[in-house]
Amino acid sequence: MQDLPPCPKCNNAYTYHDGAQLVCSSCLYEWNENEVSNEELIVKDCHNNLLQNGDSVILIKDLKVKGSSLVLKKGTKIKNIKLANSDHNVDCKVEGQSLSLKSEFLKKA
Repeated sequence: MQDLPPCPKCNNAYTYHDGAQLVCSSCLYEWNENEVSNEELIVKDCHNNLLQNGDSVILIKDLKVKGSSLVLKKGTKIKNIKLANSDHNVDCKVEGQSLSLKSEFLKKA
């Protein structure tokens, strides 16, 4: 049996899966496990500044987009980023296209 996280509301250890949600058996609070883990992420840019959801960042290097002829130019400002728990830890939209970028190529605006 897998270890489930305690309830973020009352810290009760008795939680269970109900479809895609986790449920606390004590206070009946429901939450998505992925949303809780994203709040605890620590993502830093190329200058060791902490990044948060909703920040604006600037590219420090030209980046080629895999599977596309699109090239993201150095100095491009990206608004309203979302942090992700993966190798490419910043999700964003650039020129109408959803992309995942590594924070090492970004600086906080």
